[in-house]
Amino acid sequence: MELAYYSDYALRLINSEEPARGKDALTSVEAVRALFGANQSAARRTTDADVTRFRSVRGRLRAVFEAANEGDETLAVDLLNSLLLEFPVSPQISGHDHRDDDGRPLWHMHLADHPSNATAGYAAIAAMGLAFHLTEYGVDRLGLCQAAPCRNAYLDTSTNRSRRYCSDRCATRANVAAYRARKREEADRSARTGRTTENAQRTSASGERPSGSGR
Repeated sequence: MELAYYSDYALRLINSEEPARGKDALTSVEAVRALFGANQSAARRTTDADVTRFRSVRGRLRAVFEAANEGDETLAVDLLNSLLLEFPVSPQISGHDHRDDDGRPLWHMHLADHPSNATAGYAAIAAMGLAFHLTEYGVDRLGLCQAAPCRNAYLDTSTNRSRRYCSDRCATRANVAAYRARKREEADRSARTGRTTENAQRTSASGERPSGSGR
């Protein structure tokens, strides 16, 4: 399993909450277990206490993205380093479940966690995956969706560092909103121009001189 895969753990946890909409999906043990995806052996360690602990880690991971989004590179790194120190992992070479055409193991890096609880295991993997992405691609690749009120986290993997939205849906919604705003502005400008022209015509028709004009 490549280290880049683990960054998805961070995104899944952060995006389980929509702060601007007041929505939070982490309300039960089952919701927390769902975040583990295929790693069901780790998910089974989850208890009621992990719901609150997961929310705490989620807030700290979002803070990393918020710092990056505001251009504070040092703060983003410091916040992520604090998570790495608190939730360490042991990198190991693994070949399980992956074989080449000759039946030999396809060796790859695997993160082995040694958690005291499900939160510690998940946080260790999420923080390490995010750290790998940050050091490989740069802090500015950690983004928060610009389509208000969505503030989902995303990892920008575009070639020109141009991504601004978490999904095509949000990109489309933002483009439609911008188009409608431009149309409203154009309509308002046209209405103001029409009123100015109408007033000028009335003034001319009544033979009034503009205020402050000479003889």
